[in-house]
Amino acid sequence: MQPSAGFGGCDLAPGGCASFRQSPALDHQIARQRALLGKILVRRQRGKLLAGRIVEVEAYLGQDDPAAHSACGRTPRNAALFGPPGYSYVYFIYGNHYCFNVSCLPQGEAGGVLVRALEPLAGIEEMVEGRGGALKKENGKSDLRKLTSGPGRLAQAFGITRERDNEKDLTSVRSDLFIADDAFRPRRIEVTPRVGITKAIEHPLRYIVAGNEFVSKP
Repeated sequence: MQPSAGFGGCDLAPGGCASFRQSPALDHQIARQRALLGKILVRRQRGKLLAGRIVEVEAYLGQDDPAAHSACGRTPRNAALFGPPGYSYVYFIYGNHYCFNVSCLPQGEAGGVLVRALEPLAGIEEMVEGRGGALKKENGKSDLRKLTSGPGRLAQAFGITRERDNEKDLTSVRSDLFIADDAFRPRRIEVTPRVGITKAIEHPLRYIVAGNEFVSKP
């Protein structure tokens, strides 16, 4: 399995979150979530770039969403979810991995997008090292899909932790973690209920790039 083409022409300048800072309306959260699909998450690390295309996301709708971390109101732990848009919110879950989210509403309004899967594009050797130094094998071949498929895997591959990356400006040229835009647009987007939660599971708030082999679940 190989990553898709179309990455080589990107200069990887921050800018993939630009639309997050244009509209204050809560109704536009889903549009912002869809807008993240196809953008590129980039990590600057020891003089190298790690890059992966965002192919799966989930929206969490703030204090009216019982599955959202912001449902209990603003706390020091979840403050990044309350804006401004385009900042990272990182949390530790199940005692063994981190999850990476992007704030998406104006200052004071809670809303976030969980990035669930990436298609690896560059810095794959560094991602493998971050995941422990080896790709699992299937039928004698390395399974690249498992490198960044799922929120825990992608966070580990990119070295994302709460201490290092929480409340980081993903639009800043000074940031070592940012979202870039190489003009790629998905041909088709599929919408499904969110996965891995026990509350508000019926809401169709998971978006995936249709047909992409790197999503965590069909």
